[in-house]
Amino acid sequence: MTQNPQHFAQPWPADTREKLSRTGAERETLTGELDWQRKTFELKCSGVPSARLSEKGIPPSGLSLHGLVRHLTGVERWWFRVQFAGQDVPLIYYSDEDPDQDFDSLDGDAGEALAVWRAECDRAREIVAGASSLDQTGTLRRSGEPISLRRILVNMIAEYARHNGHADLLRERIDGATGY
Repeated sequence: MTQNPQHFAQPWPADTREKLSRTGAERETLTGELDWQRKTFELKCSGVPSARLSEKGIPPSGLSLHGLVRHLTGVERWWFRVQFAGQDVPLIYYSDEDPDQDFDSLDGDAGEALAVWRAECDRAREIVAGASSLDQTGTLRRSGEPISLRRILVNMIAEYARHNGHADLLRERIDGATGY
């Protein structure tokens, strides 16, 4: 018989995330997981002085929590507003002349960047809630091919999971805080 482990990964201190349903329907499962990942990212940034959010603490990498906030803001806008909903809105923290400005140009207040990120997350939630089904499609700007809301949600979960790993390392370097 397999023995149950006695030691498990520790949760983030003062964890405010809602427990995920273990039996929900597909839409509930995907949107719940994406929101859990978003909240995880927000927790990794919480309690850090604004100036320290911009620290690039793992050389030679140019990553910082502030840069990740800016990057995820742009990703939220790109996938949900531009590619899925077809909105004609300007790209944020990106231009063809400066494609890495989300990570490289950390001008502005990191707290304000978090507020912009939260607003983009709210807009994305509204778009998803208004979709008739997960089979509804948007259009990939690069190729003109259709892409389903289901695929976009899965892509976004993967995007956040990847960057939450980066945020784990950055936060631990800033003040030693750890937890899932």
